[in-house]
Amino acid sequence: MSTSVASTGARGHRAVVTDAGAPLPIDPPAAGPVAILPSSTDLHVAAVTDAGGTVADLDADTRGIIWLDARDPSGLAGALDAAPGVGWVQLPFAGVDAFASLIGEHADRVLFTSAKGAYAEPVAEHALALTLGTLRVLQKRARARSWATEPEGVSLYGRNVVVIGAGGIALEYIRLLAPFEVSVTVVRRSSTPVEGAARTVTTDQLDDVLPDADVVMIAAAMTSGTAKLFGPRQFGLMKPSARLVNIARGGLVDTSALVEALRSGEIAAAGLDVTDPEPLPDGHPLWDEPGAIITPHQADTPDMVAPLLAERVRVNTAAFLGAEGAGFVGVVDPAAGY
Repeated sequence: MSTSVASTGARGHRAVVTDAGAPLPIDPPAAGPVAILPSSTDLHVAAVTDAGGTVADLDADTRGIIWLDARDPSGLAGALDAAPGVGWVQLPFAGVDAFASLIGEHADRVLFTSAKGAYAEPVAEHALALTLGTLRVLQKRARARSWATEPEGVSLYGRNVVVIGAGGIALEYIRLLAPFEVSVTVVRRSSTPVEGAARTVTTDQLDDVLPDADVVMIAAAMTSGTAKLFGPRQFGLMKPSARLVNIARGGLVDTSALVEALRSGEIAAAGLDVTDPEPLPDGHPLWDEPGAIITPHQADTPDMVAPLLAERVRVNTAAFLGAEGAGFVGVVDPAAGY
């Protein structure tokens, strides 16, 4: 039986917001009844009503949609067709690549908000676990059936870490790294400095910073411009002792190139919570790679996510009812794709 955070008095997770006060890409949506789809939960109904909103069935009067199924963009498309007065949609995950076409189609009249930043703490915690696990060769230790005699494993202290992305997950990961006194380089679209990073470079400089990296952690959004961001060239530039961690999207990495990089010793290990394809099929070569730790896209579990999404729903419902465009969090930029 699970124990709630409230009943234990534990801190619980908090959102890491990076876009507070950002301008909206369209005019503020008109307030009105909110539909929670495909099916509502008490938690999310309470989030809407606690903000002063009204939850109602989808119909011509609906003005907002809380969409809870990240795997059913066609269902959301049908809902938008059925309720042309909708001006705001809250999506359930930080990544919105599955809804890219839909966002592009409706971006001129619908404000889309995502969960970006909401799940940053649990996902960054998982990224740190994969980082430490690969450095300490836990992927090999977990598979061992006899006592190893050759010493392996390195410390995280003082290492060079490259973080790709500068959203909430990246910022929380950098914060968690602070006690290890690492040197962090952030790779992002903008060269604007990131707190906690020794330097920030733009995406076109990725290849320049890879040769010195001991760890590369991918926390970037999946867009048409970032697909297979890591391929044979990037792995060829990395140290044989380097570790790759990916908690973003499997499609950011060329899986075939990753398998070859592990087999050939171009890199030492990879910690993956996401893969391409996903789910990773039984018998896929990655399962047999001694340098790979693979977790089944569970950096954040439903128990972790539910209260965080509910809080995002509450905050954005309050902004929606304000009808002035102020206070929305996780606004999706249709041009950027996240």
